[in-house]
Amino acid sequence: MVNRVVVGAHYGLRDWIIQRVAAVVMAAGSLALGGYLLLNPHLGYVGWAALFSSQAVRTFALLFLLSLYSHAWVGIRDVVMDYVSSAGARLVIYVLVILALVLYTIWSVQVLWGF
Repeated sequence: MVNRVVVGAHYGLRDWIIQRVAAVVMAAGSLALGGYLLLNPHLGYVGWAALFSSQAVRTFALLFLLSLYSHAWVGIRDVVMDYVSSAGARLVIYVLVILALVLYTIWSVQVLWGF
């Protein structure tokens, strides 16, 4: 029998939880927006502007986008770990993805709050 001692490592549990929580938030946001679109089928600019003038909608939209970005980070990181063998190439990909996700986050805040 193998006696495995876990010393600080969580063996992917944190990443698994991040992806699952992010997926639940994105599913809830998608269902909420889908329900709103079913109830308001002829939504024009004024309707969209009224919807996103609410602080709650903008906050939930940002939460949705942050969940999307964290979900994407975990997925991309796992794919790169599995399929890119060169440590240097992995580092370059990680840095580029992190920079892109940070820029997307800044852009999301600017779009939602008009800074």
